[in-house]
Amino acid sequence: MREKILNKATDLFLSLGFKSVTMDDLAHEMGISKKTIYSHFDNKTKLVEACTLELFNTVSQGIDGICSLQKNPIEELYEIKKFAMKHLKDEKASPQFQLQKYYPKIHKTLRMKQFELMQNCVVDNVKRGIDMGIYRSSLNINFIARIYFSGVTSIKDHTLFPEDEFPQSQLMDDYLEYHLRGIVTPQGRKILNEIIHSNQK
Repeated sequence: MREKILNKATDLFLSLGFKSVTMDDLAHEMGISKKTIYSHFDNKTKLVEACTLELFNTVSQGIDGICSLQKNPIEELYEIKKFAMKHLKDEKASPQFQLQKYYPKIHKTLRMKQFELMQNCVVDNVKRGIDMGIYRSSLNINFIARIYFSGVTSIKDHTLFPEDEFPQSQLMDDYLEYHLRGIVTPQGRKILNEIIHSNQK
């Protein structure tokens, strides 16, 4: 039952936001009593914490799986983006920012975990890209990894990028292209253009 509650709560939080969904909503949605939920989670904060951790672990394992395939680094970033978008359900309710506002401690912990995961992943991606001659050899790898993380988290700010003007999936594509065009060599640009062209079909 704990897992069912976690799955349903995560689904609702991502669709409607961490603040908007109450324990009553969750109980009603699942057709169970609030008492049942409280027998597994002491309060809503504990439930939010468990949901964010569970989601982070799922996404983290998926990204590790994609990285372990050692694909072409440009292709790898597009695969990771596709996987993350699928699991985060396009984040319609900007849950990241509700989390930051209403659950700052959980948000801080999660952000550090995300940073470590993405730092390792992007550093490895850039190093391999340089070795293959598709990323520029003069890159400051640590800077690129940090600026990439900063950009990925900033574009989720709906005050900066209102969703009616910047649909989430298009925004991620635009950001990824922006990031890659800044670091590729002419050889890498060919690969990037091929991927973009095949995605538009």
